[in-house]
Formats: sequence, structure tokens, C-alpha cells
Amino acid sequence: LAPHAGTCYQQAKQVLHAAVPDQLQGRERETGILRQFLREHVLGRRPGSLYVSGAPGTGKTACLSRVLLDCKDELARSRTVVLNCMALGSPQSVFPALAQHLGLPVATGRERIRSLEKHLTAKGPMVLLVLDELDQLESKGQDVLYTLFEWPQLPGSRLVLVGLANALDLTDRSLARLGAHPAGSPQLLHFPPYTKEQLTRILQERLGQVGTQRGQREGHGVHTGGSTDGPGASQVAGDPVLDSAALQFCARKVSAVSGDARKALDVCRRAVEVVELEVRGQTLLKPLPRGES
Repeated sequence: LAPHAGTCYQQAKQVLHAAVPDQLQGRERETGILRQFLREHVLGRRPGSLYVSGAPGTGKTACLSRVLLDCKDELARSRTVVLNCMALGSPQSVFPALAQHLGLPVATGRERIRSLEKHLTAKGPMVLLVLDELDQLESKGQDVLYTLFEWPQLPGSRLVLVGLANALDLTDRSLARLGAHPAGSPQLLHFPPYTKEQLTRILQERLGQVGTQRGQREGHGVHTGGSTDGPGASQVAGDPVLDSAALQFCARKVSAVSGDARKALDVCRRAVEVVELEVRGQTLLKPLPRGES
């Protein structure tokens, strides 16, 4: 393998993983709304709820994670509990999980819910409860969801609830009764699928983190090779790991199907892996110059 080429491919694969980046491309509006909601309700000590919807890979969890990291110092005086509802055994399991995080004694049935309500309406710091994969809490009669979303409306409540789910209509379908209360319905924030332009910027921003010495004497990139069939291996020394045409091809295909940024990152990472294997194979089979061992 050429000097630095292996490092280059490793770096590319690393930056293409679906981690939370320092800056989320194409989600400036949504990030601003999330930050403003937390400041108004948690810092402003105003109980309330926010329902965040959007298809998988549209940046819901990444955006909220970024905002929580950025506002960590501001939220230090409040209590933050983050639960992934996918990891719970049943919808009712959210109550013991929350009680455990809040350090409440073990209780069962209605007593557990009464204990939580008493705690959340007593004097103390604001409690920010984030429920990811909220649609996993749908149940017969929607008693679990109603209980959670009614808590911020209790007299003296100090709960701020943020729920994230894929379904756009969960509040209309499952929480219609909340609309009967003044200010009972949660604030809504929808994350639309990423456009081709947004996906291209996301991929460019990620790959821009790879070291500048990408193309070496034996280096290879991934590009469309003049074909409309998709990414292929480039033979031109000095190419970037993934060239512009390849990124746009990937972004166009993914935006047409789902607008899922994680899918776009995964496709590019797999393309890098394929070219890395090709380059490694070519290097192993080629005789070394000047009799080098």
C-alpha cells in the first residue's frame, strides 16, 4: 500500500460513521428550535412538552444530542434523564426506569406512578426527560403516553418532556385527548427527509476532515469513472478519497429513496472499503521497484 494511503482510507471510514458531528449540516432551523425550547422551558422553569417527528436518519437524535452537549453548562442545575424506549421490555417499563434514574424507592403499579407524580410536583430542580423511540410506548388505551404527557400539566410540575419518534401523526392518532386541555398538546417539531444538496454537504463536510495527503503515488479514489452506474475505483494519483461526482451520485440516490443521512454515510463507507481492498490487492500483486524487499 502506498505511503499514507492506508491511513487515508481508515480516516475516511472513521469520519463516515454515524456519530454526532460538531455541526449538523442542513439542520440549523431545527437545532435552533430545540435550543430555544430548552432555554424557555428548562431554564425558564416552565413545564411543557415537545414532540419531535421524522423518518429514521433525518437527524432527530443527533440534533438533540448536539444541543444537549452544547447546553451542558446551562442545564447543569437541572436533572436530565435520557431513555431509549426501544430498550424497555414493555411500555409500562418506562416508569421504573425513570424512578431508578431519579433515585426513587422501588414501588409497583399505581403506587409507582403516584410516587413519580409526587416527586415531579415537589420543589426542586427542573427535570428534563428525553424519550427516544417514543412510539414504542404505544399501548392499549395509550395510558402510558397520556400519563407522561399529562405530567407537565400537573399543578406545580417541574417536568419538561421531549419525545422523539418516526411517526408524524402520533400525537393526533394516540394523544387526541390532550387537545382538550388548554396548552395540553405538545409543541411539534418535524424533521423532513434530507435533500440531495443537504446530503452532499453532509458527505463533503465529513470527508473534509480527512488529512490533506489523500492522493499519493499509488493512491486511489472512488469516482463515477464517466459512467452513470455509480462509484468506481479511480486510477488517477492525487484524487480525493471520494470525488464530487461520486458524492452527488450517492446523495441523489439516497434522497430519492429515503433522505436518510445514515444510509448515505453507510454507502460511502462501503465504497471506501471496496476500493481499499482493490488497492491492497493490486499492491500485493505488483513487483516492487528497484529490487526493494
